[in-house]
Amino acid sequence: MPLVDPVTMSSSIAKGGVAAARSSPSAATGKATTTSSSPTTAVAKLLPVQLQQTPASQYTRHAVPALLAALFVARFQSLVADPVATMYSSLPVVAALQMAYALACLPIAGAAGSGGAGASARKPRPGDKKKTAGSGSSAGGGGGGDAAGRRPYPPVTAFLSLILTALATPFLFAAMVLFGAPLLTHPAHTLLCAAHLAVLALFPLFYVHGVDTAAWAAVAACQAPFDDTFGGLVGGLAGAWLGAVPIPLDWDRAWQRWPVTILAGLYAGYLLGRALGGSWLLWGKKF
Repeated sequence: MPLVDPVTMSSSIAKGGVAAARSSPSAATGKATTTSSSPTTAVAKLLPVQLQQTPASQYTRHAVPALLAALFVARFQSLVADPVATMYSSLPVVAALQMAYALACLPIAGAAGSGGAGASARKPRPGDKKKTAGSGSSAGGGGGGDAAGRRPYPPVTAFLSLILTALATPFLFAAMVLFGAPLLTHPAHTLLCAAHLAVLALFPLFYVHGVDTAAWAAVAACQAPFDDTFGGLVGGLAGAWLGAVPIPLDWDRAWQRWPVTILAGLYAGYLLGRALGGSWLLWGKKF
């Protein structure tokens, strides 16, 4: 049996590996390329949310912001006098208005027009056409079908979105504390303020995107296109942040107490951002 020099053998193997890598660079980097390009592809597929084009949708789209603004103005004095009781009692009304807006105006998660990557990226499966024929969503239905032809029920989706909104509220509470909100002296104030922020800004996004990770990654990275839902989120966050400016000023006004100005900025910013996001000025555009 001939002797084999281990040094020579290892050198030959190394040279062969280098030559193979040079001749086929895509084979060595194919997995990394696929992994790194997938988030960009998912973000690119996210489209702006298209509202339902029905008379009821158009009426609700303009009526709900007016009712939210009227509710806040009507209860402003009560908010200054007793913030906790006022925010607690008005939260169900705000949630009901947001649910009415979602049911009448927004497409359901996964349906055409919801903007998510999953609705348009799923390849047709055998039997889809046969099972879904005659059961497609109408202009005002707001529901899409799954692979088995079952159509989501919008009230159930709205209820599940409300549960997700409630689950997200503690995280907003923690974020507000990290940004300087009083934790030990005003925990109820901060928690209710976070709940209002979640119901206004996050609930519509949960309704149209569900738990689509690609859509939420785009929203978190500020790469989502502007529409009514994303514009409301950006406006609400910016308004709440700007609302903190008057608090440290030594004007000795009753409305400077926590979190009156935060809530005022939140509502004003949300309504303005939602209006601009759904207008021709910003709709479909990105940061």
